[in-house]
Amino acid sequence: MSADQRGAGGRPRAFDEDEALDRAIDTFWRHGYEGASMTELTRAMGINKPSLYAVFGSKEKLFTRALERYGLLYRQHLTVVLARTTAYEVLESYLRSVADAATDGMLGCLSIQGGLACGPDNAHIPRLLADYRRGLEEAVTNALVNTEDVSRRTDGIDAAALAGYAVTVGQGLAVHAAAGVPRDKLHAIVDVALAGLAKLVASERQPASE
Repeated sequence: MSADQRGAGGRPRAFDEDEALDRAIDTFWRHGYEGASMTELTRAMGINKPSLYAVFGSKEKLFTRALERYGLLYRQHLTVVLARTTAYEVLESYLRSVADAATDGMLGCLSIQGGLACGPDNAHIPRLLADYRRGLEEAVTNALVNTEDVSRRTDGIDAAALAGYAVTVGQGLAVHAAAGVPRDKLHAIVDVALAGLAKLVASERQPASE
């Protein structure tokens, strides 16, 4: 989607909003909400400040739009990742994907990096990101509930708790990746997490019928 705004000298300034939002996502991911200055944002987005304010309203509204777009793109990715048959496969696929995505780029990281450090004036930003992560937990929970083994079990397995654990581990992976931890070490952490999860849910080697 494109928008026409007035640039310097009254000339029309056309830009692609989705592309501009993608660049804003990258900037917020790299610097966090407070660390991303308007100068850095406009430079990355390829627009001037009047155009940014005219189209997005404010830095906060830009961040909200960026998070919405980020969430849309990530949910599309997550739908593929979570399309697995057993609970163990769902959890393994999710954690492996986080380890890979966090070392490929920003996918899976903005909800952590965006609000790691915010002052009192921007306390709502971490809350906004927390709401986003709760939505992520719900998606993983729903995927677990719909697996063949969990849907057949009668022992009261807590799919929400499993999802919360997986997302919490995923958040830790994202933080480590942002600090420069390499992919192989992230997958080693996933191995440890999965070793414990295998005792709670049916894996490929431990089908529910056994």
